[in-house]
Amino acid sequence: MTTDDLRFVDSLFTAYSGTTVPGASVVVISDGRVAVRRAHGMADLERRVAATPETDYRLASISKQFTAMAVMLLVKDGRLRYDQRVREFLPELPAAAQAVTVRHLLNHTSGLWSYEDLVPDSRTAQLDDRDVLALLGSKDSLYFPAGSQYRYSNSGYVLLGLIVARVSGTTFPEFLQTRIFRPLGMSASVAHVEGSDTVPRRAYGYSPRGGTFVPTDQSVTSATLGDGGIYTNVDDMVRWDQALYGDTALVDVAPQLPGGADTTYAFGWFVDGYRGEKRWRHTGETSGFRNAIQRFPHRRLTIIVLTNRSSGEPAAIVERIADRLLFR
Repeated sequence: MTTDDLRFVDSLFTAYSGTTVPGASVVVISDGRVAVRRAHGMADLERRVAATPETDYRLASISKQFTAMAVMLLVKDGRLRYDQRVREFLPELPAAAQAVTVRHLLNHTSGLWSYEDLVPDSRTAQLDDRDVLALLGSKDSLYFPAGSQYRYSNSGYVLLGLIVARVSGTTFPEFLQTRIFRPLGMSASVAHVEGSDTVPRRAYGYSPRGGTFVPTDQSVTSATLGDGGIYTNVDDMVRWDQALYGDTALVDVAPQLPGGADTTYAFGWFVDGYRGEKRWRHTGETSGFRNAIQRFPHRRLTIIVLTNRSSGEPAAIVERIADRLLFR
């Protein structure tokens, strides 16, 4: 990275900079080395806490890659199989889900209903994973037969978190700690459950409104775990990224669908190409947070942007950095 490259990266975060706006943390990992490690703006506007590279953001759907890895570890242990029927673990699911397998959940081909569409408008209490299971259990139909189509599903990853807990005999957050976070030295990472753990350098979420930013840190669906409940920082994401080059590599082949329909999702990642380069990517969007990660494994380049606002386009910022570093 040259001085001009660093200036270019900083210029992409002008809207995130200052003491009156929610912030962003960014890291660029090139050939196993941290080439950029920056933070801008504020992690907590009310308490006037600046964002730093150590700030912990809610990952939202970027959490799914950790859920997928938890499942893979249990498969490696011989505790479950990808083609095992989900109702063997979760008999509360309706008869319509009889053909749904663990692999269908991982690849968003289950056909299960989106739990968000089943939440009553009158509900104000946050859902937990068991609430999601109850909602899905009450809907004895699918969008389509399992394995026949692709439809992105937070429901599937909530169920995967529940399966991990039931198969392992521990909680999903503790399984992640024991099998992923602690072994990799990811000491800032947690699948957050309010009242049972702390997020010490926590960023709080905001949304733009009337020319300013207002707190929008939580919503009714912000307490589920397997689909989006992890908090972490860019330093821990460096450790995770480097582990993915080793024996713990995630499956990166998307499933084949009937009739040759295309899908690019595999085990917690979208796997596609960008300007001729293979790419693993994901975004995470939830109340008050927008995040993006893109990995170019053949070039050993990874770019991660975590932000605590429900506006902006971190994925576009990531692509502009990739354009600068890979294709100029």
